[in-house]
Amino acid sequence: MGELLYVVPASERTPQGLRALLSAQQQIRFVSLSGVDLGGNDTDEKIPVSHFLGNAEEYLAGGVQTDGSSVVLPGIATLNDGKVDLVADAGVRWYVDYNHEHPDPATGLPIGTLRIPSFLKHRDRFIDSRAILKRTMESSGARLCALLAKHPAAAKAAGFDPRQVERYELVAATELEFWVRTPGVNIATESLAVSQILQESYWKRTKGSVRSALEESLALLERYGLAPEMGHKEVGGIKATVSGEGSFDGIMEQLEVDWRYAEALQSADNELLARIMIKETFRRHGLEVTFLAKPIHGVAGSGEHTHLSIMAVLRDGTRRNLFSPLDVRTDYLSPLGWGALMGLLRNYEAAGAFVTASNDAFNRLKPGFEAPVCIVAAVGHEVGMPSRNRTVLAGLVRDTANPLATRFEVRAPNPHTNTYLAVAALCQSMLDGIAWAAASSRTARELQEDFSKPAGTAHPYLEKSRAYRSEENVFEHYDAAERDRLFSRPPATVWETLANLDRYPDKVRALQADGVFSAEMLASYRTATLLRWATELTDRVIPENARVAHACVRLPGENALDAGRWTAIQSYKEELARDDVNRTSIFTRIRSAVAAGDYAAVSALQVEMAERMSELTGLYRLYRQNIQPG
Repeated sequence: MGELLYVVPASERTPQGLRALLSAQQQIRFVSLSGVDLGGNDTDEKIPVSHFLGNAEEYLAGGVQTDGSSVVLPGIATLNDGKVDLVADAGVRWYVDYNHEHPDPATGLPIGTLRIPSFLKHRDRFIDSRAILKRTMESSGARLCALLAKHPAAAKAAGFDPRQVERYELVAATELEFWVRTPGVNIATESLAVSQILQESYWKRTKGSVRSALEESLALLERYGLAPEMGHKEVGGIKATVSGEGSFDGIMEQLEVDWRYAEALQSADNELLARIMIKETFRRHGLEVTFLAKPIHGVAGSGEHTHLSIMAVLRDGTRRNLFSPLDVRTDYLSPLGWGALMGLLRNYEAAGAFVTASNDAFNRLKPGFEAPVCIVAAVGHEVGMPSRNRTVLAGLVRDTANPLATRFEVRAPNPHTNTYLAVAALCQSMLDGIAWAAASSRTARELQEDFSKPAGTAHPYLEKSRAYRSEENVFEHYDAAERDRLFSRPPATVWETLANLDRYPDKVRALQADGVFSAEMLASYRTATLLRWATELTDRVIPENARVAHACVRLPGENALDAGRWTAIQSYKEELARDDVNRTSIFTRIRSAVAAGDYAAVSALQVEMAERMSELTGLYRLYRQNIQPG
């Protein structure tokens, strides 16, 4: 399908350019302006090309409107003030989304929809996720210009003269993990866990429809200009069975797809496009994709590790990485790089509310699954030998042969993280630390010593009670109490992470610097996230837990040990799900607390419910295996 247009050239992102382009591409029949609300939802509508071209100027400037009820902007777009305009963003890639199941009668080609990334505008101000990241990029450029003009030594320690800088770029990349399965198939958790321990899937050869869908996805992403770098099997999954026709049944595999970095806003747009295209491609091959962070309890979840760096683009066209030191053989980072890492960790309690903000996301962040639970970083055991520590929140990624590759890998995000808001919050956090480091006039070696301080050592920027660096496996080297003491106790629920926005006002101010995250935006985001959390708990999590508890039935053939276990199982079931005259079940107490708006109680009860469900399912597994071995 080489004749299909996939990306609109930058020069054609105007009314005049689109008229010429779309007139020549008859298979493109619709246009859609795509904004992203504070919940991470992207809008989509179908405007016939014939109508769009007659009103292109108006449409691109805000001619598409919603009434506010279709987007997540609580407290901003209200019932009595709900007009929201979609305004096209000409600074990023516009692409054509093809419906391969709907051929155009005139050309025989699949019908396409031109998707135009856009901003959401309410009362003459932009109030969406994309706009917040755009403001972060603009603000960071202006703040870095002013900061390094005042403290040029910090720039020179990264190998450039700030007077020669044309612009600064926030650069990001994401790694997308996901599970794929034959629709309707269910594999026992025990079988998946054993396969994971034996590493029967990780980086193994893909086969059958999974291979075809993965290869087609990579080819498609290349046509869209994402420059895919790799697709491979991840740690989760189990070997499929072969049917009589030679195809595979019972597919349950975890995959990862990576593509090239880009400026932050384009990178977030790329991640959204990749999810859409991968899911649709696998569906056409009869496979179901889920981007849930923890679709299967007890086995590996899916992350979306996010890589961050900042580049100085010089007037001669060359680029310098602000994080790379003058000599990569003697220093891990430049002073600006150390400042960025300090800011990232120091302010993470606030930034984390935009990274991990759903029940599903918190289900993934459990010790033992290579998912980070501690606010701690690793930079490597020795400066001459880059290394990776998969147990920390943030890791330094270095290539001593390529200083431009220096970056931080943040391991907490998942495929449903709102990448726009997460990258904005993380970059605002880094800029806070960069400002402190540049003004401190400390050398890279002094800042390395600062960052490596033990807990209990006072510091003018970092918290006295905290440690920030560990090159150890933090799950094995420290017990839970030590991790909480050294790296602070991580939030366990959505309510706890949102409560950090009240608990740490100084860290929230880092996000609000230069008006990037306004108080109005923070309040709207909090309201939306709380509503989703509470609704999911009462209408999805509790019913699913009730189904699991109900499935724990008494089996024939018990012995004395089994009978004792059943008594304990029945006690768990009643504590969780059944009210009595003198006892209210956990499920009922959660529903009552939600109705009363007592979210602190809801949060505590959610933790208790999760513990009891884990104890119930674990005990029932032992009970069943003893009666029905194998």
